[in-house]
Amino acid sequence: MNTRNFSSGCLLQVIDNTGCANATRVMIDSARKHGILLEAVQVLIDMNLSIKKAYISSDGRWFMDVFHVTDVNGEKITDDSVLKCIEKSLGTIHYGKQKCIEGLTAIELTGADRVGLLSEVFAVLSNFKCNVVEANVWTHNGRVASLIYIKDIDSGSSTEDSNKVDRMEEMLRNVLKGDNDIRSARTLVSMAVTHTERRLHQMMSADGDYERKPIIKTSGDRPVVEVQDSLEKGYSVVHVQCKDRTKLMFDVVCALTDIKYVVFHATVDTSGHRASLEFFIRHTDGTPITSEAEKQHVIRCLRAAIERRASQGVRLELRTADRPGLLADIMRTFRENGINVTRAEILTTTSEALNIFYVTDAFGNPCDSKVIESVRHKIGSNELKVKELPSIYHRRGDEPTLSATASLGSIVRKNLYYLGLINSHS
Repeated sequence: MNTRNFSSGCLLQVIDNTGCANATRVMIDSARKHGILLEAVQVLIDMNLSIKKAYISSDGRWFMDVFHVTDVNGEKITDDSVLKCIEKSLGTIHYGKQKCIEGLTAIELTGADRVGLLSEVFAVLSNFKCNVVEANVWTHNGRVASLIYIKDIDSGSSTEDSNKVDRMEEMLRNVLKGDNDIRSARTLVSMAVTHTERRLHQMMSADGDYERKPIIKTSGDRPVVEVQDSLEKGYSVVHVQCKDRTKLMFDVVCALTDIKYVVFHATVDTSGHRASLEFFIRHTDGTPITSEAEKQHVIRCLRAAIERRASQGVRLELRTADRPGLLADIMRTFRENGINVTRAEILTTTSEALNIFYVTDAFGNPCDSKVIESVRHKIGSNELKVKELPSIYHRRGDEPTLSATASLGSIVRKNLYYLGLINSHS
């Protein structure tokens, strides 16, 4: 079936594979409420779908959203099981259900970034006999935010010993403080569940990363964000021009939602490696932006939201048998070789660790290829692979002895696993 129509409560959805030559159209009509756009986008990015175009329009009390989406390979979604999964997930957005991990202890960490910090964090968790089930780490402008889900190795579930939790939290706070971050280091241990990436945005924003000057060297291709007035219609208009990447629209909408703006109309268009986004916004009380200071605040917040997920350095992928203390050992090896982790995505299945690390040297520059090869040899060359090199290698004409070609088959299998369509050993 090329077109699927279905409804859930006050939500009408259509998935169409005939109206666009190179993407699947997902159309949603829903009652307008604050955050509904973010919830819809969140569902799509959680399915590992890329939004290539989008049209958002609010007419009175209703929203009409049209998304042109592709899979990780840039193709239409034709697998019927994936289409059914999209239908089911979209049907939950009016009920506030989020991707979450139940039965685990959630640890939130924010503080000053430094080489070796994650090595110390995971060493603490290992010493307390905690197994990391999932973790995400972001760094931006010299700050770090991490959301880690753990379980007790002995019980196999959340850590419920309050004395153990208190001691662990105190040690993690001391690690984050180090010598230079006594005031702003923060830790939080809870049983709460939340959407990981949205929470990371909130943690970074609360830490004030958007107010800090960039530390890591960039190629000069920073996001261009402008805010203009459209007073005759009572809107403020936000324009964003930047390099396209996965989850870009989610990051921008997430920032606007969390700083209390409502998107009434929007267009998103990608061409090649570039993206152009335009949003007509108002405060939640219905008023537009009225001061230059507020415009600059919005610009800083949006630019930070886009840059937090930007990939710095070499992408390394680790796939190996899971064991207690694995992450502590991996991070110690990185630290001993002067490697800094700028972003990490960590997932542990029943018996396997599937981890992605973006790494630089201690100064934010690309790691020397010999250092990477040495680390791969120590950890296991068959387990730790180079999947992506920074463009600086190619601009300089270097020929590092690294295999930069990703295995398309492994990427497809990984995403099918995330969607629950195959098991971890397929």
